[in-house]
Amino acid sequence: MHISAATIQDIPALTELINSAYRGEASKKGWTTEADLLKGDLRTDISTLTELISNTKAIILKHSLADGTIAGCVYLEQRERGLYLGMLTVSPQMQAAGSCPNIFMNVITLRTELINWYERNGYVQTVERVPMPDNPKFGIPTQPLEFVIMEKIIAS
Repeated sequence: MHISAATIQDIPALTELINSAYRGEASKKGWTTEADLLKGDLRTDISTLTELISNTKAIILKHSLADGTIAGCVYLEQRERGLYLGMLTVSPQMQAAGSCPNIFMNVITLRTELINWYERNGYVQTVERVPMPDNPKFGIPTQPLEFVIMEKIIAS
């Protein structure tokens, strides 16, 4: 899996991907289709994506396969209200494939307030513990520290 910021050069592929996931007959292969709600084949176009990708308060992240094909994307924009998430897109052929069953992260075990927050939001502590890397460049521990691996299952 390769995730990176989309560029102007990606716009033609992104346009095709987004439209195929939301509009027209191709979108009916996945579960995100809006084809029965909106007639037409366009969810977005090159000029709209050019404007979005040029927004200095936003980013389009893309997921590329090993062959360079863009299989997914998401638009994120910092707005006054908070972070706006839009155009969350997965190729209709890959939807519901279960290719990413979980999300996991490291949290310092002594950060109980943070661990509790993640638990309230669906994460669980695993039994795995990982030592804090010893790199003074990123801070000198005032006591021995370790991480707990926290995980959230997102696919069955």
